Amino acid sequence: MKQKLGFNGWLYLLPTLILIGIFSLWPVIQSVTYTLFDYKLNDQQKSGLYLNERFNTDLFHETALYIDLFLSEDLANITNNEDKVRAEETIEDVKSVSAEYKGVDGVIEITSGQRNEIVRLYEDTKGIISELTAEYSLTHGDSLPLLVEDFNKSIIPSNFIGLAAYKEAIGDKRVHIALWNTILFTVVSVSIELVLGLGLALILNKAIKGQGLVRTTSLIPWAIPTAVAALMWSYLYDGSSGVVAHFFENLGLINQSQDLLLSQGGAMVSTILADVWKTTPYMALLLLAGLQNIPGSLYEAASIDGASKFKSFFSVTLPLLKSSILVALLFRTLDAFRVFDLIFVLTGGGPGGATETMSIYAYKTMFGQTNFGYGSVVVMIMFVCVAIIAMIFVRLLGTNLLDRN
Repeated sequence: MKQKLGFNGWLYLLPTLILIGIFSLWPVIQSVTYTLFDYKLNDQQKSGLYLNERFNTDLFHETALYIDLFLSEDLANITNNEDKVRAEETIEDVKSVSAEYKGVDGVIEITSGQRNEIVRLYEDTKGIISELTAEYSLTHGDSLPLLVEDFNKSIIPSNFIGLAAYKEAIGDKRVHIALWNTILFTVVSVSIELVLGLGLALILNKAIKGQGLVRTTSLIPWAIPTAVAALMWSYLYDGSSGVVAHFFENLGLINQSQDLLLSQGGAMVSTILADVWKTTPYMALLLLAGLQNIPGSLYEAASIDGASKFKSFFSVTLPLLKSSILVALLFRTLDAFRVFDLIFVLTGGGPGGATETMSIYAYKTMFGQTNFGYGSVVVMIMFVCVAIIAMIFVRLLGTNLLDRN
């Protein structure tokens, strides 16, 4: 019978729950929020999360300043007194409206009356400047019409789009390609690492002379930082001086050494090979822990019953290693599905998007294009995929990792 946590129990858990909320739940909530907005830092009207219309006072003050300056300088070029009076009235009108927001900075909320006043100023100023630039040869005749448009842009519409970005992502071919590349990389690399890691774990589990040194040496690839390992493999794959590239060319696996990173198939194989070299020791380490928990008496009993080494492996080792294999596959699959640094350093997602995974695409969208809204959608798609993978491993393979009994 399970005992329920009392007040003191929850009190002890409170610091942990707070840390989980800050470092785990809050980033997820923030990412979900971004997906609901057309949030782009390179666009002044979309550089924030706006549920309602807002007013960019900084842009308005800057525009008013330049219109006042340029139109004042062009008064000498306006020969008709009536037009000159209208231009002066426009300058005063711009100054008057700008004075209402004196001392106000940044993006603020506005009332419908303030909005109507700004729209009226924009339309009146635009009309007068259009007439003046058509009638007279003004010094700033090319700049003034463009400046007036910034009055209109200073009114920031709501960039709340709801689930529209998700709909766009579903039909985005680049998302489809990135998802396929991610799945291909994950399935192939983890499958190879499982086979090689199991073989390495069996070797490391043998009682041999210098066992500690062998185990330490085998873990060196995993201990190397991923970015450093990727840079090292990029030298080995280099078409002009790379040892691995020329070795593959001599074996006839590729036509030219340059094709290894410059062809679509070669680039994907190269990233998988580098990942297998890097993380197979990690897989072996997880499986080795499981092998050491298998009692030796079971192998002795199987041997007495006449079972061969081969049969003992499938009848004793694999069934008892099921939980360790699940843990290793779960960790490595989640890690491989979120791969970023290896591919970013090695290929950058190229050539032609052949190795562009979901994480690479999300990075390019968010930090290359500063489109944090759509980039967050790509991240959330990846989050859902990771959650599905975790559920499949934990539930369908019949092992409850949280069961202490």
